[in-house]
Amino acid sequence: MADWAGALDTLVRDRGTALTRYAYLLCSDPREAEDLVQDALVKTFSRSRALRDPGAIEGYVRQAILTTYLDGFRRRRRWAAIRHLTARDEVGSGPERTTAQRLDVMVALDELPPRERACVVLRFYEDLTVPEIATRLDLAAGTVKRYLSDAMRRLEAHLGPLAGAELDDHAMLTVTRH
Repeated sequence: MADWAGALDTLVRDRGTALTRYAYLLCSDPREAEDLVQDALVKTFSRSRALRDPGAIEGYVRQAILTTYLDGFRRRRRWAAIRHLTARDEVGSGPERTTAQRLDVMVALDELPPRERACVVLRFYEDLTVPEIATRLDLAAGTVKRYLSDAMRRLEAHLGPLAGAELDDHAMLTVTRH
């Protein structure tokens, strides 16, 4: 087995579920999350660099998931508008069956523009600081703060007041929901 094949196998076996959860937070669709992960794996492993360390590779794959999500936002929105014409509802239990609070959060996240949503996911799921988010998205720290501030305002409109939703001295947004 080639080195890349072993690295791919290890990554998917050990971190595949976490990568899919990350993608799901961005897109809120389990099938689309799986597609984002697949696309990111293809993009990452089709490059000619030597990929051996699963920890480092995961960072590349997460960045590819984020980039693919942001680049394909318009395409996904168009498909979402017509998907009901071809898809059938599936009823079953799985990770998408969540508590009412999680559903509320997912609905609120769906209302955010893609860059705001990406900032929120990177801050609260990836636990990145504002400077780290700015680097990841190739934005100024002030722009990230604005996106987070705008996103928090929109989330509060859907979820109610979020206690402690402020930027602290280290430019980190902290939120505690009542």
